[in-house]
Amino acid sequence: MKHQLPKWVDYGLIPLLNLITAFLVAGLVVLIVGESPLEAAYLLVRGAFGYGGGIGYTLFYATNFIFTGLSVAVAIHCGLFNIGSEGQAYVGGIGVAAACLALDHYVPWYVTFPFAIAGAAAFGAAWAFIPAWLQAKRGSHVVITTIMFNFIASALMIYLLVEVFKPAGSMAPETRTFQDGGQLPKLDWVFELFGTSLGGAPFNISFLLALFACWAVWLLIWRTRLGYEIRTTGINPTAAVYAGIPQLRTIVIAMLISGALAGMMGLNPIMGDQYRLQESFPAGAGFVGIAVSLMGRNHPVGIIFAAILFGMLWQGGAELAFDMPKISRDMIVVIQGLVILFAGALEHMYRPSLSGYFSRRQQQSAKAAALGSGKVG
Repeated sequence: MKHQLPKWVDYGLIPLLNLITAFLVAGLVVLIVGESPLEAAYLLVRGAFGYGGGIGYTLFYATNFIFTGLSVAVAIHCGLFNIGSEGQAYVGGIGVAAACLALDHYVPWYVTFPFAIAGAAAFGAAWAFIPAWLQAKRGSHVVITTIMFNFIASALMIYLLVEVFKPAGSMAPETRTFQDGGQLPKLDWVFELFGTSLGGAPFNISFLLALFACWAVWLLIWRTRLGYEIRTTGINPTAAVYAGIPQLRTIVIAMLISGALAGMMGLNPIMGDQYRLQESFPAGAGFVGIAVSLMGRNHPVGIIFAAILFGMLWQGGAELAFDMPKISRDMIVVIQGLVILFAGALEHMYRPSLSGYFSRRQQQSAKAAALGSGKVG
């Protein structure tokens, strides 16, 4: 029988050990290219957290990863591996841009923002619907269909930017720049409270929306009937059917929620940074969301910390590549890949030995308690 580990080991110690192992292996790679691992680690952390602008960029990237991490986590709780968050974020961006282009001339940002949220969620969910329906109704594997939909989303985005959204006379495949009514305010006042400056970092109010989404997902998964049905379907589909849980409906709803969360990722770069819809704005955040979700144990709190970690790698890695020319941007991707490898594919590497250790401790405690009460011997 598999020994149940304490929650602090399962959710804290094991991810920490995986992370330390990933950084140790990454340190060996840095050593091989002739640089000091300690200096590289210092530059990485300093670039991400050493000044206000660095922290702002780290949290800006983390906002993207929180949305996509939540998207993957909701699907995993239902037993689905949604690898299509990248495409759903792409299509969600169309909903954001449509709301901004329609309203930015007439109303302030706080009126546009709810419409942009609704547009992003609706478009992202719509893009997840067909893979969900095919999985639930026809048994088509959601991994295959969502991968295909990532490519279709990319092609659709290029068509729309070139043929529909591009302003007349412009050669760039992008929309016009949004007016003030389509631009989210920065959270520079938060940094001013701590006596520092956000600088040019695009850290904006969508970060607060991402935190709210974490709370909403926690409430949904662990405090509602729908969440119970999603988790039951994910843990044991056969038992869920015997319990009367409608499998088709549960799978489709879980994927719609997953797609909506991925679509909302577009709010951060489109309304908070670029102020226009451009090609490739997700920049791989949908794929990073898979690692963020796995490392965060599919729990919103864990996802926040994992997203900040990957935000640190994104921001600190860019500065590390600048300060250490031998460590190119590709090397940073290797380091990120190692974190994904140890946090995802090898996440159970330390589990057997830790299970054995805590099992022995539990047996020794039980034996000592029995001896103390005089029941043994």
